[in-house]
Amino acid sequence: MGLTSNKVLALAVLVAVALFAATVWLWPRLSRRSWRAVLGRVGLLLVTQLSLFASVGLAANNYFLFYGSWADLLGQEQELGVVVDHSAGGKDVKVVEKQQMDVPGGRHPEIGGQIQKVVIAGEKSGIESPAYVYLPPEYFQPAHAERTFPASVVLTGYPGTAENLLKGLRYPRTAYEQAKEKKMQPMILVLLRPTVAPPRDTECVDVPGGPQTETYFAEDLPKAISETYRVGKEPRNWGFIGNSTGGYCALKIAMHHPDRFSAGAGLSAYYKAAEDVTTGDLFKGDAKLRHRADLLWSLDNLPQGASSFLVTTSKQGESNLKGTLDFIKKVKAPARVSSITLDSGGHNFGTWNREIPPALVWMSGRLSAA
Repeated sequence: MGLTSNKVLALAVLVAVALFAATVWLWPRLSRRSWRAVLGRVGLLLVTQLSLFASVGLAANNYFLFYGSWADLLGQEQELGVVVDHSAGGKDVKVVEKQQMDVPGGRHPEIGGQIQKVVIAGEKSGIESPAYVYLPPEYFQPAHAERTFPASVVLTGYPGTAENLLKGLRYPRTAYEQAKEKKMQPMILVLLRPTVAPPRDTECVDVPGGPQTETYFAEDLPKAISETYRVGKEPRNWGFIGNSTGGYCALKIAMHHPDRFSAGAGLSAYYKAAEDVTTGDLFKGDAKLRHRADLLWSLDNLPQGASSFLVTTSKQGESNLKGTLDFIKKVKAPARVSSITLDSGGHNFGTWNREIPPALVWMSGRLSAA
């Protein structure tokens, strides 16, 4: 059983409960002052505490995915990464691994869909990044062999890992379930983190003399995916969604590139590029670039395209409430804006898991395959 297996977590919780019950049951027998009784009490308390810590640790790891395997946890994962060369004229998307979906019938792609681990090379930006591509069951069904599908880029926050989008935030499974319930159309998801020039947080900006992250997400990625999978190249075929930093990026790319993306959804997004020790100097003193990276300034001062935006916040727990309300007020036709406002919810996976299902349905309603 793997480190992130729910069976391991359930077993750890069961052991912790059993040891707690044993401690309560045996405590009267160990109340004597003999050295054996003292050692017994110490031993019971020690193993019970250790089992509780193990249960909490496993639950936290399952939620945040700090470690992916037992070997990773024990420091035994020493295998070096493999460099994938992308020569001129080569494919911009390299499929590294294929994974089955954890759904009924998931062994068969035409029933459960498939997740492909890939490396996406940017032709213009020169950036390469690992990612995951979720392909819905319909993609593999003979009846839909000639069909094209809409696609959405999905980003984590910073620093984040793409695996968080699979397990902690469950994007592929949610998309599968929503489509199965006929709440949304089948949609391809391209899942990755915004940190495509690690460890630097580039805020999806084309840094002067540095990483051309905006070009990678706005131009290279959709081009590479459309040339590899059955996805159209028109704006109506493409959406962008993310949380936190990924949410800022999603809104920014959709806002500044309505010719490539017709919709952008920012879950717990902020509206101005961060500038701190993790970002370094993003603008090199260029005020025009700094203003452009401020989405509220852009709405006031730049032409608004025919983009659709979804923004989320909560009345208690999020720091972006005021910025979100300002964003909503500043959006003007032909652009459109929708919102989700929770009564309470912090900047965490629990909040985003409440917002992802309706956000995917919203996104699906604004994209088309043809």
